[in-house]
Amino acid sequence: MNLNELRDRAYKTACEHGWHEEEYSNEHYLCLVISELMEALEADRKRMHAFRNPFEDFISRFTKDPEHAYKVAFDEYIKDTVEDELADAVIRLFDLAGLKEIDLENFDYEESDTFDYEGIPFTEAMFSITREITGGCTDDDVLEDKVHSVLNEIFSFCAAQEIDIEWHVGQKMRYNELRSFKHGNKKY
Repeated sequence: MNLNELRDRAYKTACEHGWHEEEYSNEHYLCLVISELMEALEADRKRMHAFRNPFEDFISRFTKDPEHAYKVAFDEYIKDTVEDELADAVIRLFDLAGLKEIDLENFDYEESDTFDYEGIPFTEAMFSITREITGGCTDDDVLEDKVHSVLNEIFSFCAAQEIDIEWHVGQKMRYNELRSFKHGNKKY
């Protein structure tokens, strides 16, 4: 996965959908990442997980209006699930990296020291990732390290849970590209 390409795509989509018409602080953007992690927690509490095979089957059968079929299938089989919300957290980090021109390819995510997420409760995993976001400074001069670190933690958690986060990010990015301006007039 080329993270800089995904960063650029996420940032471009956010700009096209009105999410950068106002200037916000780093804390604002990081808080939105936390909100996605908490939505993942709520999805886990409700046992809401994505159904990839029915999703792929549905979109493969409808070729007349593929965009409509994609939206319907996404809403039915993926939207608001643990995987979807974790993808949202990653996309928000990509967007922030695009805004701040952070290079995402200069960090070795696979070889870095990470928290061992195997066997711990979902709540504690989300707490650990959130602590990574809230710990320390959020100034521009350390933001790159924070973005790398948080992405690393989410990727590590997903690997431990056998979540194909790359696939889910790709699907959610496509879904976001099909959404209306400010996703129906959300404030931020």
